[in-house]
Amino acid sequence: MLKTRIITAVILFVVLVAVLFSGSLPAVQALVAVAFFAVTWEAFRLFKLRVPVVIAACWTAAFLYTFFLNTGLEQARFWLALGAAIWLLRFLPSLKVGLPPMEGFGNTLLSMVYAATLVSCFVAILVLFQVSPLYLVSVMAVVFIADIGAYFSGKKFGKRKLAPTISPGKSVEGAVGGWIAVLVLATITILAAPHQPWLQDTFAVRMQAKLGWGVALATLSVMVAASIAGDLFESQLKRRAGFKDSSNLLPGHGGVLDRIDALVPVLPIAALIGGWL
Repeated sequence: MLKTRIITAVILFVVLVAVLFSGSLPAVQALVAVAFFAVTWEAFRLFKLRVPVVIAACWTAAFLYTFFLNTGLEQARFWLALGAAIWLLRFLPSLKVGLPPMEGFGNTLLSMVYAATLVSCFVAILVLFQVSPLYLVSVMAVVFIADIGAYFSGKKFGKRKLAPTISPGKSVEGAVGGWIAVLVLATITILAAPHQPWLQDTFAVRMQAKLGWGVALATLSVMVAASIAGDLFESQLKRRAGFKDSSNLLPGHGGVLDRIDALVPVLPIAALIGGWL
């Protein structure tokens, strides 16, 4: 299983980097379209809606028309703010109070609200990519570093459960370890930037240059917290639905949503902040 997981991760990383840095906008749009369809299909499965593939196809068609064939990105800030607000006001509190029953209108409404946050996440991808591929990757790296740091810290030091009723495998020590890993690597990147010009185009370096150390580290801390919330919320959806993974599209990893769940609340925050950088 570990070997399969590593092979899949390497392939995904190579494809992502190759497409983002290819200089081909159609290739990037195609990757975004495929990923958006996959995550919406998986999300609607977690809500156990009927014909999730059809609903996902409709949402994908609307996304492509709005943001690729029309001027939807001119209203990007609205979608980014909407996504951030939904997480703050609805999904974050649900980690404590729970979710509505699987049957009924409340579940259907929640599925549409979650789909709106997926739109917000993918709009953020397009906005961040417009700055540069490296800028987008540097934002995504915050989440990946937090996840890796949390995994190893949790394995080594984990004792206190972070959310035992939602995801028993996650620990407070792991979350703190991921947070420390992000701050340490961001600090190293910022200090190295004057000697490595290519680092000037990364999120942490731009943020520190514009807003200062205090705001930069505080913002990165908020992003780490948001990534944990995104991960836990998807775990909550899976536990309610009785699913281990959102799908089996990615061997050794589960579904696409399982890989980007932590990015869903983080990318809109980064894109909103990026508007001031």
